[in-house]
Amino acid sequence: MNKVRKLQADLVLPIVGEPIINGIIVIDDEGTILEIGKESLFQRNKIETFKGTMIPGLVNTHCHLELSHMKGLIPTGTNLIPFISTVVRQRAADQRKIKTAIEKAEKEMIRNGIVAVGDISNTTDTVDIKNKSKLLFHSFIEVFDLLVEENSDSALKQYQSVYKQMPGKKSIVPHAPYSVSPGLMRKIGSYAQQANITISLHNQETMPELELFKSKSGDFIKFYESFGINLENFNPVQDSSLSYALEHLDPNHRTLLVHNTLTTAKDIKEAQTWSGKIFWATCPNANLYIENRLPDYRLFLEENAKMTIGTDSLTSNWSLSVLDEIQTITKLQSFVPFEELFKWATINGAQALGFDDQLGSFEVGKRPGVNLIQTNKQSSLRSNKIQILT
Repeated sequence: MNKVRKLQADLVLPIVGEPIINGIIVIDDEGTILEIGKESLFQRNKIETFKGTMIPGLVNTHCHLELSHMKGLIPTGTNLIPFISTVVRQRAADQRKIKTAIEKAEKEMIRNGIVAVGDISNTTDTVDIKNKSKLLFHSFIEVFDLLVEENSDSALKQYQSVYKQMPGKKSIVPHAPYSVSPGLMRKIGSYAQQANITISLHNQETMPELELFKSKSGDFIKFYESFGINLENFNPVQDSSLSYALEHLDPNHRTLLVHNTLTTAKDIKEAQTWSGKIFWATCPNANLYIENRLPDYRLFLEENAKMTIGTDSLTSNWSLSVLDEIQTITKLQSFVPFEELFKWATINGAQALGFDDQLGSFEVGKRPGVNLIQTNKQSSLRSNKIQILT
């Protein structure tokens, strides 16, 4: 017979139900939830009691694990285009260094109570760790042709080999509107006809992106010139970059829009009218690291948008901790409700990556992982320490 544990905390957040004061979760030795409820429903024998709040395992919907070796190489506040240019120039490194950094970063996420990751993969450097990790991964194999449509076939072919080697749940996805031509967008869409996948897209994270699509102006013109690319055949849509992307994506797929620092109420409404499967990933610490800017979360709350939380890479962050991201939001936009933030970090993320049958909430039959955190009056965090109970 499986060993049964009864875990009790001052507060239990099931995520899909009401918070339970002095709640108890009963799990088997594999972490599967057998029961959940109030203290009065259970016999007092063999209960493990903890001070704090129990929440499900956290979901990191946006990470670049393969860039972990670049931690600290790029200074803060560079803005996106110089940041991208530096990553392109400096990402090459000794394979042993890359592998060691990936393994260290994976362990860091586990220590921080993360159970699933949406991971951007441009190489096969993370294949080994994904084959043996206890984390669940949805790998996003990013494709781009730098808006040169005649290169779309070769770009897709190049990353198909990465896709074939990547284990587990995976998708071929466009990098960003400013780096993917309409032809490549269509090819990616036709490649992604399989069921139950997520398409990830970097979205509206810098002003030059908006300027490019509205008026064919701004710093992306010089950025492409530095690569010897002339955008004379690029026609601005005179609208947002998001409108351009949605025109070429498939509304039947889950779509995870990442960063969204410049997204407006109009953009949110347009996207959610386009599809009921839109998710919005926010990476606040990375946004502050690169451009010292955050999305206006009030706009997303007003539209009942399905928000998720990512860490981005160690190239653009100080840690890989979803709890650190939550604390940043709490400090700088404290109007976001405490329980809502944990919904972003658990069930919304699990749904976005297609893991909600297993993760994201305390429900009988799921195996979501159990974390314990400290809270202050059920409204704000006072510690970034997190204890993993299962």
